[in-house]
Amino acid sequence: MPKSANQKLRILFLRDFLLSQSDEEHPVTLKQMTEALREKGIEANRKTLYDDLVCLSDLYGMDIIRSGKSGRDYFVGSRDFSTEEIRLLVDMVQSSNFITLKKTDELIRKLEKMTSIHQGNLLSRNVYVRNRVKSMNESVYRNVDRISDAIRHDSVLVFCYFRYTMQKKKELRNNGKQHIVSPFALIWTDQNYYLLGYNHEAEEMRHFRVDRMTRIEITKGPRKGKELFDATDMSLYTTKVFSMFTGEETKVTMRFARNLTDSVIDRFGESVLLIQEDEEHFRVTPDIVVSPQFFAWLSAFGPDAEILAPENVREAMAAHLKSITAIYEKQAD
Repeated sequence: MPKSANQKLRILFLRDFLLSQSDEEHPVTLKQMTEALREKGIEANRKTLYDDLVCLSDLYGMDIIRSGKSGRDYFVGSRDFSTEEIRLLVDMVQSSNFITLKKTDELIRKLEKMTSIHQGNLLSRNVYVRNRVKSMNESVYRNVDRISDAIRHDSVLVFCYFRYTMQKKKELRNNGKQHIVSPFALIWTDQNYYLLGYNHEAEEMRHFRVDRMTRIEITKGPRKGKELFDATDMSLYTTKVFSMFTGEETKVTMRFARNLTDSVIDRFGESVLLIQEDEEHFRVTPDIVVSPQFFAWLSAFGPDAEILAPENVREAMAAHLKSITAIYEKQAD
């Protein structure tokens, strides 16, 4: 690139240098700015730099702060995101099961560029997430985009569902059967994206794991099932279906030890009615989607949680526990 062309880009290179190299703990001098521009084939004297800094600050709105005894050191003050906010985003990316390892590295590198290189290095070193499990399906990002497009343009989706074999290979389910679905919403829960849509064959609303969808095609609409979707309380749907998975819904009365108050409210929401039974226990009677997943959640509390009614749910819980106990009793024999 000719030197004259570089000269026209001087103020842009200066902006990039300030954003990448400076922060409150690492101000830069006019000399450093001059040397950085010279590496780009650009000559700049002190007056030129002063004029450029004033232009970036007063006209462009960049938060450039003077520091040092002489007031001739400079750094970028406020940015679009603070270091604390970027660290929060990095932690979320690191801990998300939905984002693959490759995409995690790419996103973190991009987030680091939103602060100085000094703070970016600290972000990389300080993040640690225990027991992280990452998705193996890189195409999930394209799936999300295609689903969003279909929703926006009132189109219908045709796709197959797959599962992983013991060799970690993708295998189409149901001999590659195609699902025809009118998409209405993307739901983010339990570290995964789900598509909520109207299944044309079953004629009902169903949800699908986005990272298990493949061979997605978008076909002409209009979508079916809009009335069903409009009648769906999304908050209630996600609580009942994703918190407890699928199964028969019924009112279940349970007794909990008082130390489990937080866990019960986390599961059923602040609107759940807590009835004090005695000094150590309380009862609740929420609507429950009865399923093995619900029994597994409840059994994690051991003797501090008990189903009181109805009797058929209590018996189902007992049968669930007995079936698990039987496995270990056989091994002990």
